[in-house]
Amino acid sequence: MNNTIRLFIALALFSLTVSGCRSTVATTTEVVAIQLNAVPTAPNDAAWDEVPEHPAKLLLQDLVEPRLMKASTAEVRVRAITNGNEVAFRLEWDDKSKDDLPGPARFMDACAVQVPAKLEANVPDPQMGGQGKTVEITYWRADWQAAVDGRPDSLKEIYPNASIDGYPFEAKSLEKGSAAQTEMATRYAPARALGNRRVGPREAPVEDLIADGPGSLSPAPPAGSKAKGVKSDNGWSVVITRKLPNGLAPGARTQVAFAVWEGAQQETGARKMRTGWVPLLMKGAETK
Repeated sequence: MNNTIRLFIALALFSLTVSGCRSTVATTTEVVAIQLNAVPTAPNDAAWDEVPEHPAKLLLQDLVEPRLMKASTAEVRVRAITNGNEVAFRLEWDDKSKDDLPGPARFMDACAVQVPAKLEANVPDPQMGGQGKTVEITYWRADWQAAVDGRPDSLKEIYPNASIDGYPFEAKSLEKGSAAQTEMATRYAPARALGNRRVGPREAPVEDLIADGPGSLSPAPPAGSKAKGVKSDNGWSVVITRKLPNGLAPGARTQVAFAVWEGAQQETGARKMRTGWVPLLMKGAETK
């Protein structure tokens, strides 16, 4: 073997070694929230590169109706950062398809973070809590993300080939943006008029919920939760930011659970892949 060949082999091995080192991620058996001055809101923020990752195995939701009996997503990879007031979770999972367009027989990609409402030794049931054992849930959905990112939340956008004669609130006699037009638009949008939080326009792609057991899910007072989801060819990367649970401080532990819905697998509502409780450590000066 001549010196030139040896040189090429050495360079190739060095390149593979460096590449391997850069892609190495520290994994943990619990979710460890690293404390920084600010929590990143974008999934690709460089701050996430220094945070350990917890590969959370997902389970079938086969306990209550409607059950999910066929496994889809295998795991969700979780990292967490806190600033002492909020905590941001980055959830990543594999999903080749992008399901973010609502409509009949369409199902949305989604994910959620769940924490106990109170820090207690006896945690609620991970399956949506239980009577007197409330859980707090922050829920993100792909179609909400698309709307927040700028896709019009309208029939014309969702069904571009539909033929629409016209809407009363678009009449030429109504000045655009006037009180009369707003009143007319509300009259023909009864869900919005009744305060249904599921209708647009949306300011954030998440909603805050509470539950005291399966079937008890209800809206929680808005808590300023935020999220940003980005789809790649391989899957989703979603950052969900919410306030810290009451009483949770640096050095303390609680539990957290996660859920993932894959629209292409017709998952919605209780039909989902989910985790059990995963220990959550709020790492700070006391725990370095």
